[in-house]
Order: sequence, then structure tokens, then C-alpha cells
Amino acid sequence: MGSVVVGVRAACDAGGGEVLAMKAGSSLEDAGLAIHEGGATSTGVVGAARGYQNIMAEEVKLFRTWSTPFALRIVWALKIKGVEYETIFEDLYNKSPSLLQYNPAHKKVPVLVHNGKPISESYVILEYIDETWKETPLLPEDPYERAMARFWAKFGDDKVFTSIFGGVFVKEGKEQEEAMVEAMENLQFLEEELRGKKFFGGERIGFVDLALGWLANLISILEDVAGLKIVGEDKFPLLSAWMKDFADSPIIKDNWPPRDKMIAKFQALRDAKLAAAASK
Repeated sequence: MGSVVVGVRAACDAGGGEVLAMKAGSSLEDAGLAIHEGGATSTGVVGAARGYQNIMAEEVKLFRTWSTPFALRIVWALKIKGVEYETIFEDLYNKSPSLLQYNPAHKKVPVLVHNGKPISESYVILEYIDETWKETPLLPEDPYERAMARFWAKFGDDKVFTSIFGGVFVKEGKEQEEAMVEAMENLQFLEEELRGKKFFGGERIGFVDLALGWLANLISILEDVAGLKIVGEDKFPLLSAWMKDFADSPIIKDNWPPRDKMIAKFQALRDAKLAAAASK
């Protein structure tokens, strides 16, 4: 029997209430109980019941794949907020009925399901998390700074990710050289944005850091697979330092996917892309 069950039973015995069935191993603090030493009143029992109901109402599920960087944003955000959740790993070649039910429009991950209500698209999910669980805010309070955070997050996907993953990584020869020029220009914008800051969010990880977090891990994997250097300390010292600081943060580094599996996956992906391009 969990400690909360014992605590509530004692409260009920003192106040004449009913015994509540609570999750084994839960703490009194988790249930929000106000049981004082020496006994409890019926008011304490009501508070215990209400606290427990609130806990049980928080059902959070995350549909993702093991490798997608977009779902990692959600993992990190939930960890930063201290939100417990269940992970459902999807096979995108054999999508589950639940994924198709929760995201019929795109049929993609990530999908967050909170108390039965699905939210899709990683940035939409991030903002939902930030608005639902207020502790440790990801977005700044100032409206202009919030707008800029959204701008740089979108810039990361639309320009940085596209120019590197859809350009440099899957091209060769002159086409790769041209794609590299565009990628370097986009990365330089991020370098400038980091001036005077440890993280894009300031002194702690914020919305933009989570949005661009894939850089801290995936870049080195793409570099190894393609046999080239994209982000060097000589050209991008601030961005390189940010990548290290971000990757070394406990919540971040504890949730990276296995590197050997990532290299194998992206090697196969690059080989397939180059083979398809050569056959045209």
C-alpha cells in the first residue's frame, strides 16, 4: 500500500470519511494533502480527495518515434516542466490506429494527448505545454521577445534545417558547395543572435533552444556520415559553445537517441537519396 493510501486512511478514520484508492508509491506532497501531525479533520479529507482528483486528471501521452528531433523538443519541454507522461513509440511504416485517430490531418508525430485531447505539430505542442504548466516558462513575458522567439524557431526549421538536411547532407559536388554557402549564411544569423548570451533564451534554456536543439546532436551525426564540417569553432565560436552547453545539460543529454543507431539510419538515408538522384 502506498504512503498516500495510509495517509488518507488515517485522515478518513479521524474525520469519518471514505478511504480513497490512490496510486502506490505516491507521496503526500504529490496528492496535495494537508494532514497535520496528531490527526486530521474532515476538511483535510476533502482536500486530500480534491488533490488526488487533480492528479488523476493529468493524463499525458506522447506519440513519437525514437529518432525524430521534432519529438525531442516535446520530451525536453515536459522534462523541464516536471510533467510525467507516457511515451508511445510509433512505426511510421505501420502507423497505429491511435496515431491516425489523434492526428488524422497529417498522420505524423509528435502528438501530445492531454486528458484525451490531442495536440499536433511540435511548436503548437510546445506553446500548449508552456501555457498549461506555468512553472519554468519557455517563452519570455515581453510580447516583442515572444514574437522574436517564434521567429527564430521558425527560421530554424524553414531555413537552417532545410538548407543543411535538405541541401548539404543529400548533395554532392558543386550542388553541395552551393548548398553549403546557403547553410553558412543561415548559421551566421544564429551566431549573431547568440552574442552576449549563453542560451538563446538568455541564462537558461528556453523556447528557441528547444526548437534548435537538434543542432547540438544531429549536426555532428550528419558531419560524420557526409564526411564534412558544417559547424566549426573557428567560424561559429558562439554557436559551437551553445551546442556544447545545451548538449551537456542533464535533462537534454539524458534523452538523446543512441548515436550508433542514428549514424546507421542517416547513412542509409543519405545513400538512398544520392542513389535516387543519380538514377534521374
